[in-house]
Amino acid sequence: MRKSDPASFPALVQEFFTEYMTNQRALSPRTVASYRDSFSLLLAFAERRLGKPPTTLRLADLDHRLIAEFLDHLEQERGNCVRSRNIRLAAIRSFLRFAARRDVTSLHLVEQALAVPMKRYERPMLGYLTREQMLAIIDVPATSWLGQRDRLLLAMLYNTGARVSEIVGIHVGDVVLGESSCVHLHGKGRKQRSVPLWKTTAREVRAWLRMNGEPGANAPLLPTRDGRHMTRANAAQRLHLAARDAMAQRGIDLQPDAVSPHAVRHSTAMHLLQSGVDIGVIALWLGHESCATTHMYVEANLTMKEQALAKLEPPQFGRKRYRPPDALLRFLKGL
Repeated sequence: MRKSDPASFPALVQEFFTEYMTNQRALSPRTVASYRDSFSLLLAFAERRLGKPPTTLRLADLDHRLIAEFLDHLEQERGNCVRSRNIRLAAIRSFLRFAARRDVTSLHLVEQALAVPMKRYERPMLGYLTREQMLAIIDVPATSWLGQRDRLLLAMLYNTGARVSEIVGIHVGDVVLGESSCVHLHGKGRKQRSVPLWKTTAREVRAWLRMNGEPGANAPLLPTRDGRHMTRANAAQRLHLAARDAMAQRGIDLQPDAVSPHAVRHSTAMHLLQSGVDIGVIALWLGHESCATTHMYVEANLTMKEQALAKLEPPQFGRKRYRPPDALLRFLKGL
């Protein structure tokens, strides 16, 4: 019986996205989009480097040299950080492992390509805002429709500590208003969680819904003027403008360029920690898969470290008088 020929490279890519990622693994649309972007960049680079259009590429063309050159291109020419480089490499590795099971004749080349390592990098110090800074940003006077929406956007970001993609994706039906108000968030990896709302945030939501004529459950809670969901870039821009206004109107010491939705997320976590909330509860609040991820807030909290150090009695050192070395010995050591 004649063995079937291995699938072509374009067929492997199509099967990887349509069958493996979407049907078999049921990965989230955001993960699929991230992998799609990685392959769009890789195939465009391969076309320039090899002089072949993507439809004529072979699996063997994606050897370790091409992948290493592509990763260097991302860092040196596109200006990507090491973390972005590693995300692109993770997408390529996932495809190669899938392809190796479909085309065993290329197994040796695939193993060499999989040997391209992830790159280590230094994690920057965690940036977060003080509670006074955060409240000043939220409390900027707003009378227009756009200002009211932004005020609710900022209140929801700080209240929930959610990722910006989770906030802009909230539908009206995701918010439960009552004696114990909460919002259902749809997080990474299709994980869902519920976060309670302050009474002040719940009041803002009620006022916002009344102002907009009580929209249906499937409508975006924080829409654009044409009724669509806000984008992540749009939310980041509105936060930047609010920070700039807080600095101008309230005299708050801020660096607007450093104020981002993720900095607000860090701020919520840090303020919960400083209020005595258990690290495990904060992990659930933020939607972290592991408490180890949440420990970075403990590491960044200088106040807690100072309190811990104050409980340890400092050592007492006897002070000795300095005596300069003998001039002759100093001469001999200098030779």
